[in-house]
Parts: sequence; C-alpha cells; structure tokens
Amino acid sequence: MAENGQSLLLASSPHIVSPVKIRQLMAHVLIALSPVAIFGVVLFGLPALLTILVSIIAAMAGEAVFRCITRRDIHVGDLSAAVTGLLLALVLPPSTPLWMTALGAVFAVIVAKEFFGGLGANVFNPALIGRAFLLMSFPAAITTWHRPVGFGTPLTDAVSGPTPLRIIKMGDTLADVGRDFVDAGLASADGYWSMIKTLFIGHHGGCIGETSILLILAGAFYLLITKTIDWRAPVAMIVATCICAVLLGLDPLFTILSGGALFGAVFMCTDYVSVPMTASGKLIFGAGAGIIAVLIRKWGSYPEGVSYGILIMNALTPFLNRLLQKKYGFVPKKKAPAGGAAK
Repeated sequence: MAENGQSLLLASSPHIVSPVKIRQLMAHVLIALSPVAIFGVVLFGLPALLTILVSIIAAMAGEAVFRCITRRDIHVGDLSAAVTGLLLALVLPPSTPLWMTALGAVFAVIVAKEFFGGLGANVFNPALIGRAFLLMSFPAAITTWHRPVGFGTPLTDAVSGPTPLRIIKMGDTLADVGRDFVDAGLASADGYWSMIKTLFIGHHGGCIGETSILLILAGAFYLLITKTIDWRAPVAMIVATCICAVLLGLDPLFTILSGGALFGAVFMCTDYVSVPMTASGKLIFGAGAGIIAVLIRKWGSYPEGVSYGILIMNALTPFLNRLLQKKYGFVPKKKAPAGGAAK
C-alpha cells in the first residue's frame, strides 16, 4: 500500500496503456450481437426472449454473488458477465428450459472465469464452457430443435425438426435439406441456391443466434470498424473451414453457412483472453479451430463441432503465446565508424 493510500499494482512488463475501457469494448460486442438476438426473438418467439433475459441476469447475478462471497470487488458494471450471458443464450436452442439456461450461465461465469481468477485470467471461453457443460449434462434438451414460429406463437405449438447439419449427419444430401425447407414453408422454391438463400437469411431452425448469416456479418463489420476485434482469427477459421471441407468432399459454402461456424468465428474466436496475443498465433488459432470443427462434423457423433474446435484451441493458447512471443522494443544498430564497417 502506498503512503498516499493508493494501491500499487505489481505486474511483469510490458505495460501497455490504452484509453479504451473494458466497458466500452463489451458495449460494442453487445451492440453487434443485438441484431442477431432480435432476429432470434422474432424467429422463435417469447421463449427465445426469456432465454436471453434469464441467461444475462443469471450470469451477472452469479458473478456478483460469487465475488461478494469471496470478498472481492464486484465488477458487474464492466458488462463482461452480460456479454457471457448473451453469448451463451445465442448458442442455445430456444426450447432450452430456463432453469438449465440459468445453471449454464452461472457455471460459465463462476467455473470458467472466476475460478481462474476473474476477467482477464480465464483460459477457456466462458460461454462455450457453459454450453459444453449443458450439452454433456442435458444432451436431449440441448439438441431439441423447433421450426421458426414467429413472435406471439407458443413454441410448444411449433413442429420440431432437424437442423440442416442434422439432416446431413443422418446421411441425407443437400437436396434433402432444400426439400425440407420447402416442406416446412421456410423456402418458396427447391434447389441449391434457394437453400443457400434460406441459410444466409436465417429463416430455419437452429440456435437462437446462429441462423442469420447476414446479421452475423453485419455484427462482424461493426466490430471491425470500431476496432473491437482483430480480423486474423475469424478469417483464418473461415478459410481453413472451407479448405478442409473441400478436401473431405463436403460443400464449403454449406459448411460455412450452416451451424455456428460464422458465429463462432466472429464472436468466439475474437475473445481477448483465450485467444493468442500475436498475429501469427491468431492465424494458427483460427485455422486450428476451423479444421477441428470440420473433422468433428465429418466423423463425430455430434453434427456440430465449432464449440469444441474453439475450446481445444483455447487449451493451446498458452503454448502458442510462449512459442510465438511478441518482441517489445528494439536494440538500435551500431553506427559504422568513419572509414570502416560496424562490428
């Protein structure tokens, strides 16, 4: 403690000071996620809205209560818990029971973040840890999907149906996906490009925030122009996903537009803590996440692999940071003496 009563913070170099505050960065992420969240509510109705609200409230309350019990400063105002809660809600089916959603949100902020030391110290992406916890604990509930119903219609009145990835996993073809869209009234015409259009707009079953590629790209554009995220990891993941899909005989466009590939690339691969710090590390991270996701989709029992692809690369982040260290500062070159070369 300093003599004037102010605390002294001890940390290893380098020390970088930025005028941008954590709250400002988190606010940008919330703004970028807002169109996706609103579209999910319009698509799946009141259950989607309740899932989002419960997840955010549970994450913020869980973090506050835990920090209060452990006698640490409460930082709910930095909005990081709100971002975790919203991200978790957007990667869940709209029919997820609310108590499960709350449990997953509390698990995400306490086990995946606070147990590691809090904001800035977590090894894994908290929202994805929460989703993985729910998927392992309640697989039936987290893999139950419904057709879009629109706001005002109870989700219980909707017809359950497979996602595009589930249709492919069951051994059907892309043509079957297109016909399923037409039969469900989600597309006006059959055919490959009609299916691609439906996937791009997002009018089909899936997680609350992963369906509309158009709005995900809009969020990515906002985060890039506000310099909230770095482009390297998302681009590397998308490129690696396409290349791996081609090598394995899969349709690269369908692979990117279906499931959570784009959502994971934009909002999960850009985490400040669980992603490598260096430019080359970000490229390796994104490429690895994309490759693992496609491999799981191809040979795994679960049709989606984005969450586990990113979590596995999260575990490799400390290794990548040590292997690809960023050098700060430089040693000036010695000037050559007059009439001779520098030694």
